[in-house]
Amino acid sequence: MATTAFPLNAELTAIAIGYRNRDIDLIANQVLPYVDRTAKRFSYTSYPPGDAYTLPATRVGRKSTPTEVDFGGQLVVDECVDWGLDDIVPNDEIEAWQAMTRPAAGGPVSPMAKSTSLLTGLLDLDREVRVANLVFASGTYPASNRVTLSGTSQWSDRTNSDPVAAIMAALDIPLFRPNTLVFGQATWTALRTHPRMVQAVFGTNQGAGVATREQVAQVLEVGRILVGAGWVNTARRGQTPTYARVWGKHAAALYLSQDAADADQPTFGWTARFGTRIAGTMAEPKVGLRGSMRIRVGESVKEVISASNSGYFWQDAVA
Repeated sequence: MATTAFPLNAELTAIAIGYRNRDIDLIANQVLPYVDRTAKRFSYTSYPPGDAYTLPATRVGRKSTPTEVDFGGQLVVDECVDWGLDDIVPNDEIEAWQAMTRPAAGGPVSPMAKSTSLLTGLLDLDREVRVANLVFASGTYPASNRVTLSGTSQWSDRTNSDPVAAIMAALDIPLFRPNTLVFGQATWTALRTHPRMVQAVFGTNQGAGVATREQVAQVLEVGRILVGAGWVNTARRGQTPTYARVWGKHAAALYLSQDAADADQPTFGWTARFGTRIAGTMAEPKVGLRGSMRIRVGESVKEVISASNSGYFWQDAVA
């Protein structure tokens, strides 16, 4: 029995699940990885950090009772949100494609499959923007775990700033030492070519060069570096496009763990997901002279920041 108002199509669903931009473009799924839930409404328990770091008296006298402690966990209830897009493909376009003589392999792509791919790309971009706006927001972090750079402290100042020292100091601040560094493309370009970083990587006094992600990660002792290189058009529909980097000119250091998220253990953030991404069609007989097909792609997810004190944020890291 169908579980949606429109029939799922195995071929189109495969396209919706399998379509991906390059990793260097979109990084939302790595920054806030999916954690599957059995219902749209979900909950998790948040424990105050002090409970685990405040040491009680543990010595027990010969006839005394051990110190009793109380863990004040707070139940957080949330719900996945539906995100989706539709497109209309006229039946005459579908029939024209079906009438084509196609080779055994390759050939023209089905207009419905192409529509699914384009819708999926927009859905991915929308999630990328949501995650970037959440992770690269000053209000997401405690006051002690964020800083706004300006003037000579910005890493684009190749003479006066010292991003290596700044990052090393910041990595010691969160309760869980970050294992992932996240950069906007402009920030990453400035960092990997900064004289202080080049000198730290190559162990020389050279003032020019380029460091790789692996080299920077090794010097800073983090597990990985993620660079958001995606673009988004900030102009309104119909106006001349104005393109901007989704992840801006900021940077963050985060403790991320897929295993911890799956086990409800502390990790900076994750994404609750109900079911898998879907794609399907339904007839639209009143649209177009010969009718049309409606293509729908969507998913039910909710981005969650569950341990903001396990991250550090540099706003306006470069000019």
